[in-house]
Amino acid sequence: MSEIELEQDSITTVREFFAALEIGAVSEALELLHPDIVWKNTSLPDVRGERVAQVLRGLSRDQFGFAAIMHHIAADGPIVLTDRTDILRFGPLKISFWVAGTFELRDGRIILWHDHFSWENFLRGVVVGAWKAVFARG
Repeated sequence: MSEIELEQDSITTVREFFAALEIGAVSEALELLHPDIVWKNTSLPDVRGERVAQVLRGLSRDQFGFAAIMHHIAADGPIVLTDRTDILRFGPLKISFWVAGTFELRDGRIILWHDHFSWENFLRGVVVGAWKAVFARG
Protein backbone atom coordinates (compact mmCIF):
# COMPACT_ATOMS: atom_id res chain seq x y z
CA MET A 1 0.00 0.00 0.00
CA SER A 2 1.43 3.39 -0.92
CA GLU A 3 1.74 6.27 1.54
CA ILE A 4 -0.97 8.19 -0.34
CA GLU A 5 -3.39 5.27 0.09
CA LEU A 6 -2.56 5.08 3.81
CA GLU A 7 -3.28 8.80 4.24
CA GLN A 8 -6.61 8.42 2.46
CA ASP A 9 -7.45 5.41 4.60
CA SER A 10 -6.63 7.32 7.81
CA ILE A 11 -8.72 10.31 6.75
CA THR A 12 -11.56 8.04 5.64
CA THR A 13 -11.54 6.24 8.99
CA VAL A 14 -11.81 9.52 10.92
CA ARG A 15 -14.53 10.83 8.58
CA GLU A 16 -16.48 7.57 8.96
CA PHE A 17 -16.12 7.81 12.75
CA PHE A 18 -17.66 11.29 12.80
CA ALA A 19 -20.36 10.31 10.31
CA ALA A 20 -21.37 7.37 12.51
CA LEU A 21 -21.51 9.59 15.62
CA GLU A 22 -23.63 12.16 13.78
CA ILE A 23 -26.29 9.64 12.78
CA GLY A 24 -26.28 7.98 16.19
CA ALA A 25 -24.67 4.77 14.90
CA VAL A 26 -22.57 4.31 18.03
CA SER A 27 -21.87 0.61 17.41
CA GLU A 28 -20.43 1.45 13.99
CA ALA A 29 -18.34 4.27 15.47
CA LEU A 30 -17.00 1.94 18.16
CA GLU A 31 -15.86 -0.56 15.52
CA LEU A 32 -13.45 2.12 14.27
CA LEU A 33 -11.81 2.49 17.71
CA HIS A 34 -8.83 0.44 18.83
CA PRO A 35 -9.43 -1.50 22.10
CA ASP A 36 -6.68 0.60 23.74
CA ILE A 37 -8.27 3.93 22.70
CA VAL A 38 -7.38 7.04 24.71
CA TRP A 39 -9.78 10.01 24.42
CA LYS A 40 -8.28 13.28 25.61
CA ASN A 41 -10.10 16.60 25.95
CA THR A 42 -8.56 19.91 27.01
CA SER A 43 -8.13 19.97 30.81
CA LEU A 44 -10.49 17.01 31.36
CA PRO A 45 -9.45 13.56 32.61
CA ASP A 46 -8.46 11.04 29.92
CA VAL A 47 -11.02 8.37 29.06
CA ARG A 48 -9.57 4.98 28.12
CA GLY A 49 -10.57 1.68 26.59
CA GLU A 50 -14.04 0.36 27.35
CA ARG A 51 -14.90 3.54 29.26
CA VAL A 52 -14.91 5.42 25.91
CA ALA A 53 -17.56 2.99 24.64
CA GLN A 54 -19.59 3.48 27.82
CA VAL A 55 -19.52 7.27 27.46
CA LEU A 56 -20.48 7.18 23.77
CA ARG A 57 -23.28 4.67 24.40
CA GLY A 58 -24.55 6.87 27.24
CA LEU A 59 -24.85 9.81 24.86
CA SER A 60 -26.85 7.74 22.39
CA ARG A 61 -30.26 8.97 23.51
CA ASP A 62 -32.97 10.96 21.78
CA GLN A 63 -32.40 14.02 23.98
CA PHE A 64 -28.71 14.18 22.99
CA GLY A 65 -27.24 14.88 19.58
CA PHE A 66 -23.89 15.49 17.93
CA ALA A 67 -22.74 17.00 14.67
CA ALA A 68 -19.39 18.16 13.35
CA ILE A 69 -18.66 20.61 10.58
CA MET A 70 -15.28 19.55 9.22
CA HIS A 71 -13.44 22.67 8.02
CA HIS A 72 -10.09 20.98 7.32
CA ILE A 73 -8.71 17.47 7.62
CA ALA A 74 -5.17 16.31 6.82
CA ALA A 75 -3.08 13.22 7.43
CA ASP A 76 0.55 12.22 7.63
CA GLY A 77 0.49 8.44 7.68
CA PRO A 78 -1.48 7.27 10.72
CA ILE A 79 -1.83 10.80 12.19
CA VAL A 80 -4.93 12.80 11.24
CA LEU A 81 -5.51 16.45 12.13
CA THR A 82 -8.99 18.00 12.08
CA ASP A 83 -10.16 21.61 12.28
CA ARG A 84 -13.88 21.55 12.95
CA THR A 85 -16.91 22.98 14.69
CA ASP A 86 -18.61 20.51 17.02
CA ILE A 87 -22.30 20.90 17.79
CA LEU A 88 -23.63 19.26 20.94
CA ARG A 89 -27.39 19.06 21.43
CA PHE A 90 -29.08 18.65 24.79
CA GLY A 91 -32.82 18.81 24.14
CA PRO A 92 -33.48 22.22 22.54
CA LEU A 93 -30.01 23.56 23.49
CA LYS A 94 -27.38 23.43 20.72
CA ILE A 95 -23.81 24.31 21.68
CA SER A 96 -21.41 25.06 18.81
CA PHE A 97 -17.68 25.46 19.44
CA TRP A 98 -14.36 25.15 17.60
CA VAL A 99 -12.23 22.02 18.06
CA ALA A 100 -8.82 21.01 16.74
CA GLY A 101 -8.44 17.25 16.88
CA THR A 102 -5.47 14.92 16.63
CA PHE A 103 -6.15 11.28 15.82
CA GLU A 104 -3.64 8.46 15.72
CA LEU A 105 -4.48 5.17 14.07
CA ARG A 106 -3.00 1.76 14.77
CA ASP A 107 -3.92 -1.26 12.68
CA GLY A 108 -6.46 0.90 10.84
CA ARG A 109 -8.33 1.87 14.02
CA ILE A 110 -8.29 5.05 16.13
CA ILE A 111 -6.07 4.59 19.19
CA LEU A 112 -5.77 8.28 20.15
CA TRP A 113 -8.54 10.88 19.96
CA HIS A 114 -7.21 14.16 21.34
CA ASP A 115 -9.48 17.20 21.13
CA HIS A 116 -8.20 20.70 21.84
CA PHE A 117 -10.74 23.46 22.46
CA SER A 118 -11.14 26.76 24.26
CA TRP A 119 -13.35 26.81 27.34
CA GLU A 120 -14.12 30.46 26.53
CA ASN A 121 -15.32 29.48 23.06
CA PHE A 122 -17.34 26.59 24.54
CA LEU A 123 -19.00 28.89 27.10
CA ARG A 124 -19.79 31.39 24.33
CA GLY A 125 -21.47 28.50 22.50
CA VAL A 126 -23.51 27.71 25.62
CA VAL A 127 -24.70 31.32 25.93
CA VAL A 128 -25.57 31.63 22.23
CA GLY A 129 -27.26 28.23 22.26
CA ALA A 130 -29.31 29.09 25.36
CA TRP A 131 -30.34 32.42 23.83
CA LYS A 132 -31.50 30.72 20.65
CA ALA A 133 -33.29 27.95 22.58
CA VAL A 134 -35.25 30.53 24.59
CA PHE A 135 -35.82 33.38 22.13
CA ALA A 136 -35.49 31.98 18.61
CA ARG A 137 -38.60 29.82 18.65
CA GLY A 138 -41.20 30.57 16.14
